[in-house]
Amino acid sequence: MKQSPGVVDLLGVLAYAELSAYARMTEDATTLAPSLADRAALSELAVTEYAHFRLLRDRLGELGADPDEAMSPFVAALDAWHAQTRPADWLQALIKTYVGDGIALDFYREATRHLDPSITELVDEVLVDEGRSQFAVERVRAGIEADPAAGGRLALWARRLVGEALSQGQQVASARPELALLLVESVGEGQTDISRLFAKLTEAHNKRMAAMGI
Repeated sequence: MKQSPGVVDLLGVLAYAELSAYARMTEDATTLAPSLADRAALSELAVTEYAHFRLLRDRLGELGADPDEAMSPFVAALDAWHAQTRPADWLQALIKTYVGDGIALDFYREATRHLDPSITELVDEVLVDEGRSQFAVERVRAGIEADPAAGGRLALWARRLVGEALSQGQQVASARPELALLLVESVGEGQTDISRLFAKLTEAHNKRMAAMGI
């Protein structure tokens, strides 16, 4: 089956997102984790992210695309996102893993709605939670119980993350028209903008915030 012209862009941005997540989680596990158990748990999630990257890289090759070329248009935007949202402590790192990465990946998940089922299944496999939610929620809740004053600070951090993530998504979509078309199609036939998509993403973000108690 002939693939949508935006498929390579979609798989390329996801591949680089997963590779970046692997590198960031590995760094956070080494520099911010307060215990060896936490370091091991985050490192295990990082390994999963790298496995997802390999799935995407391999599928790009099967489609006849060069993985490096498919990822390269998104390097600057994703590197900027990570630079602008570098966590200062362990709880901020967990919130970025759960809230920031979550809404960014939700953004790309929406683009699969009208694609070949094999691509949709691959993206669903790559974006599966893999215990990320429970890991982050349990530790953030425990952190706030131990220091209730941290709740307000962490809520501000989470709001910043969602703003930066949505801005990044808009920049990526505007720079890659074929990827933007997939997103517009996911909103609904005849929809000329993606405001409803952003409303849906924000709703999912609010649920994540509530789960963490912030």
